[in-house]
Amino acid sequence: MKVSLFITCLADVFYPEVGRATVELLERLGCEVDFPVAQTCCGQPAFNSGYHREAKKAARHMIETFAHADYVVAPSGSCTAMLKEYVHLFSGEDEREWQEKARALAEKSYELTQFLVEILEVEDVDATLPVKATYHRSCHMTRLLGVKDAPMKLLAHVKGLSLAELPCAHDCCGFGGTFSVKMAPISQQMADEKVSHIEETDAEVLIGADCGCLMHLGGRIHRQGKPIRVMHIAQVLQSGLEKEGR
Repeated sequence: MKVSLFITCLADVFYPEVGRATVELLERLGCEVDFPVAQTCCGQPAFNSGYHREAKKAARHMIETFAHADYVVAPSGSCTAMLKEYVHLFSGEDEREWQEKARALAEKSYELTQFLVEILEVEDVDATLPVKATYHRSCHMTRLLGVKDAPMKLLAHVKGLSLAELPCAHDCCGFGGTFSVKMAPISQQMADEKVSHIEETDAEVLIGADCGCLMHLGGRIHRQGKPIRVMHIAQVLQSGLEKEGR
């Protein structure tokens, strides 16, 4: 099965290890991974800030960049949700052609865990991570993309992993892209509340599926000197397999 990787800005610039784990995981499960080098930002920062003309420019570029793909997979629920938003972005009477192209991209785009469970029909990836952890559900992945169960199904099969339920799991972490920049004091308070709930679980590791949330929470955890490690779920699902060369 051929898969085109949409790496996302944050994974490309700040978390290349997440991109590497995603590729290794997909290849280990039998996928042939393609990386279109022309890909850029999906346009979400512009879209969320009300700059729809600029967002459309990014959207047209991404639609053309992934036009050849059978499947588009991203290690981010938030950015995948933005790809699916393109259909609504091109809503004008003179934009029907782009709306149809956007619909075609939306129908073949998946967040990583969603792709593993729904398309590859895999729940046990033979990973091992003997730690106590808790999982942060990102707002965009659960509320916009509607992906809630796939990460939990995969994590349930990770050998040695003890997963503690996160209190107030539905609460936003305070990242929200540009929200964390424009509303920094509120964003920080929301992150600190989330970190306090993470501490309640006695988890050694915080797992998430969106680099934005992990960067935000990881930053607050680091500044507060908390002994909690942050991992993207792609890294968790590839844990224990590196030494075996798998």
